[in-house]
Amino acid sequence: MDNKHLFGLGLEPVLTTSELAEYLGVHVQAIYDLRTDGRGPSGIRVGREIRYRVSDVLRWLDGLHEPEPSLSGGTGER
Repeated sequence: MDNKHLFGLGLEPVLTTSELAEYLGVHVQAIYDLRTDGRGPSGIRVGREIRYRVSDVLRWLDGLHEPEPSLSGGTGER
């Protein structure tokens, strides 16, 4: 099935652990480690495999976003 057909059914694409690791530029084991530590994206178990909704991955990545550094160079604390 192609992605156009999936969207027509109201389904969004899902990634395998290998695809997610490749997208993030990390080893597959890093994804497993993040999930074991409870710090990874939520997944869907399909049989023995885990799949990741693209929207869940994007939400997880947004949660990892670091704040922009201050332009003043100071910590802003007094």
